[in-house]
Amino acid sequence: MKIFASNQIPEIDNATCEAQHIDSIDLMERAAGALSVEIISRFLPSQRIVIIAGPGNNGGDALALARILFEQGYKKVEVFLFNVVGKLSHDCDEERKKLITIDGIDFTEVKHDFQPPYLGENDVVVDGLFGSGLHQPLQGGFVMLARLINESKAYVISIDIPSGLFGEWNNNVLQRDMIHADLTLTFQTPRLSFFFSENADIIGDWRLLDIDLDEKKMKELPTDFLLVEARSVRPLLKPRKKFTGKRDFGSALIFAGSIGMSGAAVMAAKGCMRSGAGLVTVHSARGGLQIVQTAVPEAMFEPDRNEYFIKDMTIHHSHQAVAVGPGIGTNEATIDALEALLKNCKSPLVLDADALNCIARRPQLLSMIPPHTIITPHIGEFDRLFGEHETSEARLRKAIDMAKYYNIIIVLKGHYTATVRPTGRVCFNSTGNPGMATAGSGDVLTGVITAFLAQGHRPENAATIGVFVHGLAGDMAMAEKGEYGMMASDIAENCGKAIRAIITREKL
Repeated sequence: MKIFASNQIPEIDNATCEAQHIDSIDLMERAAGALSVEIISRFLPSQRIVIIAGPGNNGGDALALARILFEQGYKKVEVFLFNVVGKLSHDCDEERKKLITIDGIDFTEVKHDFQPPYLGENDVVVDGLFGSGLHQPLQGGFVMLARLINESKAYVISIDIPSGLFGEWNNNVLQRDMIHADLTLTFQTPRLSFFFSENADIIGDWRLLDIDLDEKKMKELPTDFLLVEARSVRPLLKPRKKFTGKRDFGSALIFAGSIGMSGAAVMAAKGCMRSGAGLVTVHSARGGLQIVQTAVPEAMFEPDRNEYFIKDMTIHHSHQAVAVGPGIGTNEATIDALEALLKNCKSPLVLDADALNCIARRPQLLSMIPPHTIITPHIGEFDRLFGEHETSEARLRKAIDMAKYYNIIIVLKGHYTATVRPTGRVCFNSTGNPGMATAGSGDVLTGVITAFLAQGHRPENAATIGVFVHGLAGDMAMAEKGEYGMMASDIAENCGKAIRAIITREKL
């Protein structure tokens, strides 16, 4: 699913009206109808609903919604239209004209002084003040209105986007001056700002409402931001042919584990095997032999010459993918071994966890990372590599720059894990849950991505597929164990089921 910039939305709306031979106000009515269905499904007609409308088309949506709700028996609807400059958009004005003809509706048009209504925790406020077309932060009385709503503890529903929040970048914008929604109802596609953790309390839960926008136009319009769904991944995952052997699905070599951290090697190996790699070899500290061979007997074990940590990352055989990092520690000898590997590795490469921490300790290794290598940092590892960042927005901007500069793929892990390609394209993941924030989950992801690399997928696709499968396996594990009870091994065990579900179009 494409994530469009705010300035592209009017273009899509216009194309929809032209292709479907409708007026813009007809599209507004369609949007209001979708909003009303969502609200009616959540609240009884006896609910007090205070609708705040602005002077633009977002306000027009709110006015049309108010009319529909009133017609459906919601008699405790109160409407405030803010027309402080005396100029409404054409469609907003048309909706105002329709609304004022209805007897019994509580409607106030605010032009000068405003006597705010009482708002309590049992009320619902619909925020239709400003949508994603806003070009500057809220000012003056609108800031006071936002704070009034926020302090009321009412349940807040924002239309399109919470007023005061921009659709894309929000650096230097004060969050206390935005309306904080409990639910955001947006149309057809999400906004980029929905995917940044610092905006979570502003947006609340968000839901997409289908209003039949023009598919042809949305396919034509370019964007660097995508939300990955099963339909995006499915064409890349093919059912296996009958006459195949294990070598048809690639050989993966995983450098992982050290004394006390053999579990990381186990998790990575399990994730790799459960995701379809034909052969998996774990190279680890010699002391991990019994643990790894017992936990994952299907994987081969290549012992390092050192008992406690990895000192040698020489590749002795041909492998279609190599992964480095889970649990290897940051011993100087291990960093030396990693440096030698970066200089000599010819296979597609995945760097995770302690491999990234090793590079952070020896920053000159960054420039040695082979082109199209996949790195999979969580935010702490990312900041150790590229400097501290106060927001996820700033971190993503840096990831885009660094992926281009070093010609690598950066999998920036989080709730909406972002796979950043050297071209600047960013793929946000739609699967996963908070239960996956558990020890070993990232090690499993390393194995999953490595498996798809071994099977011949291009690094960009291997990363995107791997992140989606890993998240879906986590969702399946959560269904079985719950968010509190699931472990990384549960995620690994569900990877094969997740792949099957994607291919066979099982309900996800």
